Amino acid sequence: MAGGGIGPSNGKEYPGKLTTKVLITCIVAACGGLIFGYDIGISGGVTSMPKFLEKFFPDVYAKEVLHTVSTNQYCKFNSSKLTLFTSSLYLAALVASWFASAVTRHMGRRLSMLFGGLLFCGGACINGFAQNVTMLIIGRVLLGCGIGFANQSVPVYLSEMAPFKSRGALNIMFQMSITIGILAANLINYFTAKIKDGWRYSLGGAVVPAIIFIVGSLCLPDTPNSLIERGNKEEAKRRLQIIRGIENVDEEFYDLVEASARSKEVKHPWSNILEPKHRPQLTFAMLIPAFQQLTGMNVIMFYAPVLFKTIGFGDTASLMSAVITGGVNFMATFVSILAVDRVGRRFLFIEGGLQMLICQIVIAVSIALKFGTSGNPGELPIWYASFVVLFICIYVAGFAWSWGPLGWLVPSEIFPLEVRSAGQAVNVSVNMIFTFFIAEIFTEMLCVFKFGLFIFFAVFVFIMTLFIYNFLPETKGIPIDEMSKIWSKHWYWQKYVPNDDPLPPQSPPRKLHSPVKEHNIQMVVDDKED
Repeated sequence: MAGGGIGPSNGKEYPGKLTTKVLITCIVAACGGLIFGYDIGISGGVTSMPKFLEKFFPDVYAKEVLHTVSTNQYCKFNSSKLTLFTSSLYLAALVASWFASAVTRHMGRRLSMLFGGLLFCGGACINGFAQNVTMLIIGRVLLGCGIGFANQSVPVYLSEMAPFKSRGALNIMFQMSITIGILAANLINYFTAKIKDGWRYSLGGAVVPAIIFIVGSLCLPDTPNSLIERGNKEEAKRRLQIIRGIENVDEEFYDLVEASARSKEVKHPWSNILEPKHRPQLTFAMLIPAFQQLTGMNVIMFYAPVLFKTIGFGDTASLMSAVITGGVNFMATFVSILAVDRVGRRFLFIEGGLQMLICQIVIAVSIALKFGTSGNPGELPIWYASFVVLFICIYVAGFAWSWGPLGWLVPSEIFPLEVRSAGQAVNVSVNMIFTFFIAEIFTEMLCVFKFGLFIFFAVFVFIMTLFIYNFLPETKGIPIDEMSKIWSKHWYWQKYVPNDDPLPPQSPPRKLHSPVKEHNIQMVVDDKED
């Protein structure tokens, strides 16, 4: 099987079920995504509000509202100060994620989540009362620190609490929470834009998701993995019995204790994670978040305001377009929740990649024909705008059920316990590095590359889809602390991961089969001997 995976029915299966308590716990924990999603939606919306631009970014206000300077569609948002406002958050999140790794490992996932909520709440208060750009940046830095802690701890928490058969769906609740935050922020922006100094309500409103996250963190139990890691074995076993809904959890419990014992032998996880046996996990923890940011979501979103305005949304086009695309994003994430533990991660990655690639090519050609190099489309026919908007929505849907949620799920579930916190810190850091990088250079690249930027990102979508097809084995249905089996049987990664199983390794891929057929093909792997 090309790039093949291990069938879930052949891995170790622990008894237990998805209990109501676990479901509620994971929903509460996933609320950590609200703060990230709210910030994504709010920061994009307020920068289109004239009063906000006039107060903090007069150069952009002159180009966007007063039209006193060149109004080339490609270049009107090219402002270093505006870029700093956007990207400072991601740089702060990058730094915070490294501190969050130590807190998550030594003090527990729950406390790391609480710190994230408190920091985000502080940043929201400062931004709501901001009087100058300096206050805005300080607030953004605190928001970024909160997001760094939340993004580091929440996916790990969800992966550890969930039964292995439902891990994908429960983990994707984090991405669902992000999309809810984005949609809520877009709706708030739409209404506050009509109020004097409405941007203050938008920015200050971030305290609401922060408080939800703080209260949730105080109410959540810690994971059995974290309790064992900190020496509380009896409490960990009781917790495991509660969340699995059965008394006999001995097999899973002893495997967790064994994983913790290996973890305690690792005094320096940052050097241990560089060992060859962790090479495949580290590779994906770096490349998946990098590829996620290179899908081109920013360049797609740039044209939405002009196109929606043409359809008839008038002066509120930029905000209404954000509401519509945010709604598509939210609804499409449900597809991922329903499908990820059925068809698997590989199928969604590949299908979503192909869907985004086709949409980017279509949109690139359409924009090139109408916008040209001047960025001035003149009068756009409604049928043309509707056609491009349709493909924008199809593109957003493809991202929302593939690279959006899976970019958080897969890296959080593939690392062994001894380096799990460090691995998630790498994942968050790379994500924030590339988000910062894209935010810093995006407007300038758009000004220089023009519609060619669509092709730039399309090339990366093609590369990342091939990479997933060839090198990512299927992880659905594999218990989180049994994940090493999938690497020792993979045709490429077996050279790094010891193979104690007598079965032959997988063959390298030869030709691209239909993903639908491919995910049904499974390889048999012997259960691990106790």
